[in-house]
Amino acid sequence: MQHHVIVSFGRNKEYEFRFAGGAHVDAARKWFEREFKALECDVVTPTGKILAVDRILSVARYAGEARFRDQHAWSEQFARNAAAILGRDLIRVDVPNYLIGY
Repeated sequence: MQHHVIVSFGRNKEYEFRFAGGAHVDAARKWFEREFKALECDVVTPTGKILAVDRILSVARYAGEARFRDQHAWSEQFARNAAAILGRDLIRVDVPNYLIGY
């Protein structure tokens, strides 16, 4: 499957990734868990559970635009792992609005 992942930090601040295949779902979940902890992300949810989309959005937010701009290998891994978890071919991560679109 071809994947297209867009991570947006606002107007003219978008990072696009296109690739075939992706990571294994379990490995992708573990990667996001590690990054979530390493970045000291904090998410408050009504149920107390942190969903996969919350992890993806929080990691993007806490990593910040500079990491997506300057650390291409990390950014590519973020995109591949997000695609694996979400199982979609087109994903838009809207960081300022804390939304994921398909």
